[in-house]
Amino acid sequence: MKKYLLIVTALFVLVLAACGDKKEKEVDSTNLESEKTVLKVASLIPPMTEILEQTKPLLAKEGIELEVVVLGDNVQPNAALAAKEVDANFFQHQFFMQEYNRNNGSDLVAIQEIYYPNFGIYAKNYDSWDALPEGASIAIANDASNIDRTLRLLEMSDAIEMQEKTGPYYTLKDITTNEKNLVFKEVDLLMLARMYDEADAVVMYPAYAAPLGLTPSEDAILTEGEGNEFAIQLVTREENQNDEAIQKLKEAMTSDTVRQFLEENHKETATPAF
Repeated sequence: MKKYLLIVTALFVLVLAACGDKKEKEVDSTNLESEKTVLKVASLIPPMTEILEQTKPLLAKEGIELEVVVLGDNVQPNAALAAKEVDANFFQHQFFMQEYNRNNGSDLVAIQEIYYPNFGIYAKNYDSWDALPEGASIAIANDASNIDRTLRLLEMSDAIEMQEKTGPYYTLKDITTNEKNLVFKEVDLLMLARMYDEADAVVMYPAYAAPLGLTPSEDAILTEGEGNEFAIQLVTREENQNDEAIQKLKEAMTSDTVRQFLEENHKETATPAF
């Protein structure tokens, strides 16, 4: 009888030990899941979204899951970031961000320049700026920072002359000389490509020109060039700019992987700014 009791007791201890091991493994598994960080980044179109995709494997090695949130216009990414619906965004240059902060009292900050888009003017029916007729219609983005950028490009190309800037941005009212009597049509940034068939010329980023089969060197009648102040940047909120996950994303976006991707796939339209 004693031998029987000893056997039963031993079996009971083994079962308890096995259950303990299983429970410990379950806890360990749960801990691993809880250690994974999900980072949400809002963006718009390629090559922005493509660059973010390139960083996913790099971030996964650091225990970070990157979720790219593709939004439908150039207002939503900043609104979502300010509202803490996403952790960062990637679609804008510094002046666009500054204008948003000024108008909304937000504290968005740029933490890394990623690439220079070659800003240019495209005309479906004219092969040079000189060929544009008197009174030509020019479609431009309707936000303050990109109106400023357009006017600076036109002035740099001697297409217009402007008075000294009185505010943070040049406006159409600052034009003093307009020899061609250009007519400016202001539209949403994401609508510019659609204006290619309607306006005499359109001022576009290469990301919006590319779906039309257009490139700056082959098709633009005026271009801004590289190495300017308008690099597309990684942006976050001031409060989390030093978070480890954000810093890891910054490292991944300035990696050799991203540099090689840009040089091989967007050599002309997205020059690395890092």
